[in-house]
Amino acid sequence: MMDLQRFVTAQDEVFPQVRAELVSGEKRSHWMWFIFPQIAGLGTSAMARRYAVDGLGEARRYLAHPVLGPRLAEVTQLMLGWAGRRSAFAILGPTDSVKFCSSMSLFELAALERSREADRFGHALDAFCQGRRDDRTIAMLNYVYARPAA
Repeated sequence: MMDLQRFVTAQDEVFPQVRAELVSGEKRSHWMWFIFPQIAGLGTSAMARRYAVDGLGEARRYLAHPVLGPRLAEVTQLMLGWAGRRSAFAILGPTDSVKFCSSMSLFELAALERSREADRFGHALDAFCQGRRDDRTIAMLNYVYARPAA
């Protein structure tokens, strides 16, 4: 288990820029790994490995963290501001739009006991990932996921 401080440290330097890029609807700099982290094992680069979340426990701690949880909620909400107007592909690019769907899948599962937060991530998945959860993330968590009927 790694310390969540690695995310705070990385985010502190770029969070205003991240916010501005998401408000503008166009990601222009490199921050995806530590703003919308994925489950360990998906990425192979040094950055992807450093900022990978090791499982649901760490994802839940991330959500409960007094800085990281609110920041993830904010950037997810900024993405949702584009729902129906711009795709994740258009905002984030081809590679990072896939990472976004993986991240939302992870945090939706981590937040299931906190339904309001799970709903936010679920809405992002519906809006930007055609309602599909990332199969590799689900498999790596060994999670049997059955989405409730609408």
